[in-house]
Amino acid sequence: MTDEEKTTEERSALYGRKVLSFVRRSARLDARLQRAWDTYADDLLLDDIAAGEGRLDPRDGFALDRDYLRAHWDGERPLVVEIGTGQGENVVAAAAAHPELDFLALEVYDPGVAHTMLLAGKQGLRNLRIAQINAPELMKTVQDGLLAEVWTFFPDPWPKMRHHKRRIVRDELAGDVHRALADGGVWRIATDIEDYALHVHEVMDGRGDFVNEGALTVSLPTEHVGKGNADAAAQLPHADFKESERFDGRVLTNFERKGLDAGRTIHDFTYRKA
Repeated sequence: MTDEEKTTEERSALYGRKVLSFVRRSARLDARLQRAWDTYADDLLLDDIAAGEGRLDPRDGFALDRDYLRAHWDGERPLVVEIGTGQGENVVAAAAAHPELDFLALEVYDPGVAHTMLLAGKQGLRNLRIAQINAPELMKTVQDGLLAEVWTFFPDPWPKMRHHKRRIVRDELAGDVHRALADGGVWRIATDIEDYALHVHEVMDGRGDFVNEGALTVSLPTEHVGKGNADAAAQLPHADFKESERFDGRVLTNFERKGLDAGRTIHDFTYRKA
């Protein structure tokens, strides 16, 4: 087989493969996180969603519906889903502050899952569950109108131009979030990356099925920049966009504090189901 034929074959094998918003990383848990996993996984980790054998897509036939909520939570309280919980600081604080709500934390990385279990387990929270799953694929399984809110705070910015297609906020997910939200439900998004803020506006503001509830006027470049070119954005044409006040239900995590310390602006979005 010639080099050209090999290249063609490789492209054919990749054609149609899902574009993921994360890269699988294997990370060994330290002793503290391994103890947390061993201690709390039975109570907090939903291990019946994924297809198994290390896969992060839902198993065939799985449905996140009211019957599933009754089996693992109270089942009648409003459900909030956080996509990408990181170390779990925010979702655990929210679950502790709002026992009248149920929370589902979605995270793919072992250390983040374990740390979320550690924080939640220490407080004995009963209204929080964690799923190690590919969030966009899970959202396809959600019963229509089941969710009160969806949160996506500080997603991976994928700063290189060629990687922008990997950003988790995109049209397909927006459609699934809209279908999964109850009437009047909201998708809350936050980022400390100016270029990602522009990306969110491009994806969401033109949709007829969401209303941008922002009341703040923010000036942003109208063209995208890639990694290492953020300073060039100041010289690009700008336009005004509507964004929200900081969501008071989001705690100040270490990650957000680092962004502020670096001088970055936090962009908050509230998109309500029309």
